[in-house]
Amino acid sequence: MFYGKVDLCGVNTSSLPVLSAEEKKDLLLKTKDGDKAARDKLISGNLRLVLSIIQRFAGRSESMDDLFQVGCVGLIKAVDNFNVDLDVKFSTYAVPMIIGEVRRYLRDNNTIRVSRSVRELAYKALRYRETATSDTGIEPSVRQIAEALGEKESAISSAIEAISDPISLYDPVYNDGGESIYVLDQLKDENSLDETWLENIALREAMDKLSEREKAIVNMRYYKGKTQVEIASEIGISQAQVSRLEKGAVNKIRKQL
Repeated sequence: MFYGKVDLCGVNTSSLPVLSAEEKKDLLLKTKDGDKAARDKLISGNLRLVLSIIQRFAGRSESMDDLFQVGCVGLIKAVDNFNVDLDVKFSTYAVPMIIGEVRRYLRDNNTIRVSRSVRELAYKALRYRETATSDTGIEPSVRQIAEALGEKESAISSAIEAISDPISLYDPVYNDGGESIYVLDQLKDENSLDETWLENIALREAMDKLSEREKAIVNMRYYKGKTQVEIASEIGISQAQVSRLEKGAVNKIRKQL
């Protein structure tokens, strides 16, 4: 963790401010109206978000100072482009913006060479995606990007993939103070049996670490489709106890996966 680090890019990270939801909302509205002081305070109050994001890149050879600066660029873009009229939390919008900025930096410094034409097409597609997402609050699909740019969908996909930095399936893509969402959580391929096979192995290993009662509850709840009330009646405990045991078991499985 970098929260205890005294200095990063000249910033005292041990005393970074934390903004409440109401403060963020107020500062966002003032920033939209051109209040420079509010904009600076909003940026300063979200530096901890940048720190939390660059931690996932700590294992690389890149300087954390450099990554922090790049992450701050993403944060500034998020502040300047956030649409306060949309019902979206600022952090929900800012996190992918910051991650995108860091990944662009890593791609540009990647030793793997990609042709200029492919790189330019990829950047054009990414710029369009960022602009469209900022304007509508919804990220456009590859097909929509291709249609907007007058390119083939396969060309857009290949270009973006060519400049993408390899990531782990367990790389967190979002965390808003609660449980993280990982790359693995967003993957699905109904035509492939490999994912199911690997998933079953991981799930079986995670289930083995549960108590007998937890295994029984998970089995009845998720494989037999029984309600918590039905399970409580069957094993002789209260519905509240079933709920607590179920939640604990699911959390254990998630940690194992």
